[in-house]
Amino acid sequence: MKKSSKGLFLVFALGALLALGACHKKAAPPPPPPPPPPAAPTASISVDPSSIQAGQSATLSWQTTNATDVSIDGIGAVQPNGSQSVSPTDSTTYHLVAKGAGGTQEATARLTVTQPPPPPPPPPTVSDQDLFNQNIKDIYFDYDKSDIRADQESSMQADVQFLNQHSNINFTVEGHCDERGSTEYNIALGDKRATTVKNALVAGGVSASRIKTISYGKEKPFCTESNEACWQQNRRGHFVYNQ
Repeated sequence: MKKSSKGLFLVFALGALLALGACHKKAAPPPPPPPPPPAAPTASISVDPSSIQAGQSATLSWQTTNATDVSIDGIGAVQPNGSQSVSPTDSTTYHLVAKGAGGTQEATARLTVTQPPPPPPPPPTVSDQDLFNQNIKDIYFDYDKSDIRADQESSMQADVQFLNQHSNINFTVEGHCDERGSTEYNIALGDKRATTVKNALVAGGVSASRIKTISYGKEKPFCTESNEACWQQNRRGHFVYNQ
């Protein structure tokens, strides 16, 4: 065999061996799959009760997962899960932000704060004079009489009770008559009536120093018609508050 042919044979044989070896070589393994993305955070927040009056408290509660940084507006950084008593003076929306490798999640809870109703206004001030006018009853007399009638005893007792309970009140008892009879006679009769009322009050414990008396007779009638219904209104011991 010629040398050139022998060389070609050797080259061919070597190539065949290399090709055969390549056929038996193992294929390279596929690359590993990428790691899964980090889980996104979850977040929830609630407040109980959801409505309070100013000055009262409520409980704020929150839960998160997959979060490394949790904060609530107005409160600051908080633990991933927890609760806290809150007592705002005005209605407030609590805004929670939970951050983690997987992103950000937000949640809110609303607490309504109502103002308490205003206190009732103080009762109107009633002056001693108003009390006097509301409670004291005049004492009425029969025609040409100056003694206290039986049907006037209850009014007399009520006047005594009120005046003893309000010992700072001073007053005048006016004696009045109807239009019949002379002016002089009625002035005297009115004086007797005023004195009778004063004596009854003093007998009931009212200090005489608190009581003045005066007689107007028929000069200051309460009713001006000339009939019995009107005359009986004028026959009285009338009480007047002294300033």
